Amino acid sequence: MQDLAKNRAWIEVHLATLLFGFAGLFGKLVQLPALWIVFGRAFFAALALIGVALVLRHTVRLRSARDLFWLSLLGGLLALHWWSFFYAIQISTVAVGLLSFASFPLFITLLEPLVFKEKLALKNVVTALLTVLGLVLVVPDFNLQNNLTQGVLWGVLSGATFALISLLNRRFIQTYDGAVVSFYQNFIAALVLLPFLILMPVMPSAGEWAQLILLGIVFTAVAHTLFIRSMRSIRAQQASIIVSLEPVYGVLFAAVLLSEYPGVRMLVGGGLILTAAVLTMRAKA
Repeated sequence: MQDLAKNRAWIEVHLATLLFGFAGLFGKLVQLPALWIVFGRAFFAALALIGVALVLRHTVRLRSARDLFWLSLLGGLLALHWWSFFYAIQISTVAVGLLSFASFPLFITLLEPLVFKEKLALKNVVTALLTVLGLVLVVPDFNLQNNLTQGVLWGVLSGATFALISLLNRRFIQTYDGAVVSFYQNFIAALVLLPFLILMPVMPSAGEWAQLILLGIVFTAVAHTLFIRSMRSIRAQQASIIVSLEPVYGVLFAAVLLSEYPGVRMLVGGGLILTAAVLTMRAKA
């Protein structure tokens, strides 16, 4: 029975990674500004996650105003994270957005000693330098007029904000179920973006609403739930290493469905970034 549960957990984490990897393609598939894509993703994910929490009878009541403050801050960071991620993909390619976002372990390495008052280990410095080298190779040229270079910069911002979200979650939000935390962060992210959308003269069509619902429910809420469920039977470190394959799946999907083929230099740079990510996650374990 234990082996069956573990095998099911491996299937769940790989399926979650596939769904996460495909989510980036919505930056190209949905013909809407990045703000609308992020709002749709966050809003419909929040609806799905609150449904999951109620079905599983997880309490959604917060224990203190302090927790509400931190969850609100994290919701705002989530909005910035996803906006910079989809914007990076829209102005460049899916590969550029995903690979530059995958630099987030670099920022975890640099910020973790400050947040938790831990020493910066030499091996972490090495993986950070490996990530920087990978990013240098991913950048086509150091000209800010180049849309691919701009995409890398926005993708790096996405990675930096994701690292900050991860560290703050670890530091301040430790007593709630993962689906509940994700619900609040997604819901607040949607609220943060709503005033900006009111000022935009763009309204999604029925087909675009359907795409946003699909992104929010299947490729966000379902993927997140599968990832959390998988960690009941396998270690978080193992699950995290599998999820680090998200850019690999995303690049493959983009090549097959969008005919976006990364060059050799970008593949080498991406390989260095992903290697650094895996090494960082193994070190955290």
